[in-house]
This record gives sequence, C-alpha cells and structure tokens, in this order.
Amino acid sequence: MLLFGHLGVTLGIFLSLGFMIPRLREFIDFRYLALGSMLPDIIDKPLGKLIFAQTLANGRIIGHTLLFSLSLALLGFYIYEKKRNPWLLACAAGSFFHLLEDRMWANPSTFFWPLLGWSFPRGCPDHTGLEYFIVMFKKSFEPELSLCFISELLGMVIIILFIASSIKKRIEER
Repeated sequence: MLLFGHLGVTLGIFLSLGFMIPRLREFIDFRYLALGSMLPDIIDKPLGKLIFAQTLANGRIIGHTLLFSLSLALLGFYIYEKKRNPWLLACAAGSFFHLLEDRMWANPSTFFWPLLGWSFPRGCPDHTGLEYFIVMFKKSFEPELSLCFISELLGMVIIILFIASSIKKRIEER
C-alpha cells in the first residue's frame, strides 16, 4: 500500500468503528491516527531504502515490527494514565493497522523481530535511494487492477468523503 491506501483505509476502519462504538469518536484524534497509519513507512523507507540502501535495501524494518506497535501502545497507555491524553494511543492504533494492511504476518522475520533473529531480510537492491521513490511515484499512477491500486483508490474515496463530511459539519455549526 501507498499513502492514500494507508491513510484512507485506516481512517475508514476507525470511522466505521466510531459508528458502532460512539465513544470511540470522542477518544480518537484522527490527526494522530493518520500520523500513526504512516509512521512505519516514515521511519523505515528512509532508513532501509536511502540510508542503509546498500546493506538492507528493505523498506520494512523496525517500524514494521509488532514490537514497535506494542511499544507505542504501552507508552501511549502510560501517557494516557498520567495526562489523560490519548494521542499516542491513536498513533499506536494507526501503526498497528498499517502492519495489518501491509500483511506483515506474511513476513514473520520482520513482524516478530527480534523473536526470530536479530537481522532483517535483505531486499532487492534494484531500485535504492532516491530512484526507489521515483519508481514508486511513477507506479502509483499506473492504473492496473491490483490490490495496491484498489486500496489507493478506496483510500482516496474515503479521504474525500471524510473531508466533505468535516466541511459540512463546520458549515452547519456556523
């Protein structure tokens, strides 16, 4: 998944949960949920594809581990208990859903790191560094019927509906 898939699908899931559990809408700050839904890629893509491109060439490393999401959640619970501020819990939820959307359980050596070993799988160094981001940007505009394209399209629709709903609420409040 790319940007709109992670943002939109995570947002859509939590909006749906908010209709079933109304208290959740008051508890979740969608800004932090959105940040959390992109956090694994914000951390791992620059590290694995730019900084350690020659050694790892893998954009799914530390941020794509269950340990990372659980650490965020535990720290989030601690902050919530001390300050009654759930912002890091929203980040942790977004981060965890990112892992689910990337189907990280299919790559157990990364998902369960460090339980299955300390090293991360080495990726294919065909496109590393800035070239990787250029290729990914170009591929995001190729409309082939793939899971990635469908999730990006679905994510865009959800984001547009969310923005339209937010604008409508602000207009009605005036």
